[in-house]
Amino acid sequence: MAVSKILIVDDDSNICELLRLYLEKEGFATVIAKNGVVALSMFEKEKPDLVLLDVMMPELDGWQVCREIRKKSTCPIIMLTAKSEVFDKVLGLELGADDYVVKPFETKEVIARVKAVLRRTHPSDRREVREVSFDNLYINMENYELRVRGEQINTPPKEMELIYHLASNPNRVYTRDQLLDEVWGFEYYGDSRTVDVHVKRLREKLDGVSEQWNLKTVWGVGYKFEVKE
Repeated sequence: MAVSKILIVDDDSNICELLRLYLEKEGFATVIAKNGVVALSMFEKEKPDLVLLDVMMPELDGWQVCREIRKKSTCPIIMLTAKSEVFDKVLGLELGADDYVVKPFETKEVIARVKAVLRRTHPSDRREVREVSFDNLYINMENYELRVRGEQINTPPKEMELIYHLASNPNRVYTRDQLLDEVWGFEYYGDSRTVDVHVKRLREKLDGVSEQWNLKTVWGVGYKFEVKE
């Protein structure tokens, strides 16, 4: 399967670098433009599969760039902006944007939206959906959705990643260090108590939901998602 290329357009170098790191970690190729004029030139040269497009930029703003791209291409566009008014969202969508993310954003949410838009616009490149389900529990990592008893529960991305990792490997015991390495990875700068805090928050959402599974502490070792046989 060909690697999808993402054009990141933002005049903030820190945001560009952060998005680049996360996207490349997920297996995407990236190119960066710091203003609207360069973005249009790179769009022609690089032919990206998706554009992450900031609105407030020098020379040409995101609205103008979106308008120019839509004159000649149906390439998916996700707008990134500090503006949150309904008018701005509607304007972006009317100009042809496929999605809209308000700054400050959670980077993992942006990645999830990138994947979701690419699945919709490139059905032939459909990737395996990362989801698991048990009694009264459904986890979908493509759109970071957690449902408990059929009700969607607002859950921070790292809690989602932790419960998905455990539930994808039922009855396997993980030490705290393993979870830090496999779930937090290079982002981790704390200590093993970070895992305990996230498990505690997950238990507040999940304890008592089902008698068929349980987020269990294995004393002296770590945690596991226990499923009764």
